[in-house]
Amino acid sequence: MLTIGCHLSIAKGFAAAARDAASIGANTFQFFTRNPRGGKAKPLDAADLETFAQVCAEEHIESILAHAPYTLNPSSDKAQTREFALMTLADDLERMEHIWPGQLYNMHPGSHVGQGAEAAIQMIADALNSVLKPEQTTTLLLETMAGKGSEVGRTFEEIRAIIDCVELSDHVGVCLDTCHVWDGGYDIVTNLDGVLQQFDEIIGIDRLRAVHLNDSKNPLSAHKDRHEKIGQGHIGFEALASVVNHLTLRDLPFYLETPHDELSGYADEIRRLRMT
Repeated sequence: MLTIGCHLSIAKGFAAAARDAASIGANTFQFFTRNPRGGKAKPLDAADLETFAQVCAEEHIESILAHAPYTLNPSSDKAQTREFALMTLADDLERMEHIWPGQLYNMHPGSHVGQGAEAAIQMIADALNSVLKPEQTTTLLLETMAGKGSEVGRTFEEIRAIIDCVELSDHVGVCLDTCHVWDGGYDIVTNLDGVLQQFDEIIGIDRLRAVHLNDSKNPLSAHKDRHEKIGQGHIGFEALASVVNHLTLRDLPFYLETPHDELSGYADEIRRLRMT
């Protein structure tokens, strides 16, 4: 069965988010660990987490994906920004062990802000070496990026270079974002097999643990990162349906980050993709 969901708010608690997921036909969901622009995380509520576990069992929700704040940049040229990234990563990974052990935590690798990708790659790896613990059950995912500005992770080679510098690399995987890789120059419309072969040869397909399923407002190689509703962008419905049905990918969890104001928009996309 296709494992698919979307990004949901946990402002009213994890149990409420799980119910929202079930209401739109989702069997997984993604959430921000705190305000996407940074800040302190809301304290965990033991009663809410207990109810959350019950709802997930009842609704057959078997996995979740946490997303780090967008402001995290362990490769910043500012010490204060790097310190915030380290504190947030450490706190989020610890919280995940209480929310639901054995799940996934996704982050944008960072931006080199003029220092160069090579220096940034080492700084990102150093941060992961500081926060990853041998005993943790959460897998940290590095997200593939579109190459906007000075983003690191715009190529599979850059993602692999980070992983190669991480001591506990068995705790690290990758989240492939369809909009990002398309905007980054990987043609998943006419050469999906070739892109996945590249991924396997450079990173290793066993590292791929989740997919952000998004259409793109931009043509191939635009390096702009602007998500579009499924079937309304340059990637198109047919190509994205091929992604969720690909033999290499279909057992992974898929997460919609498409621009909808109402849950009904996600419900329609999930319904249409389940029918393919």
